[in-house]
Amino acid sequence: MNWHEYIVTDKEVLLGKPTVKGTRISVDHIISLLAQGWSEQKILDNYPRLTNESLKAVFAYVYDCIKDGLLFPPSRKIA
Repeated sequence: MNWHEYIVTDKEVLLGKPTVKGTRISVDHIISLLAQGWSEQKILDNYPRLTNESLKAVFAYVYDCIKDGLLFPPSRKIA
């Protein structure tokens, strides 16, 4: 999966947050929905501009961030 074809940043869109290309839907918003218990299908149903491929790109992007050490654990414990 070449996430670079799907995930973009533009300082004029959402202050430069990574978004799905052609949308204003940020990677962190999609991850937040998953953390809240949304299924991939529910996300696709509610955001028709997203595709299975764009969701795979989000996962690949997050994986690369984790693999490269760009994400760090929260500074405080979450209860």
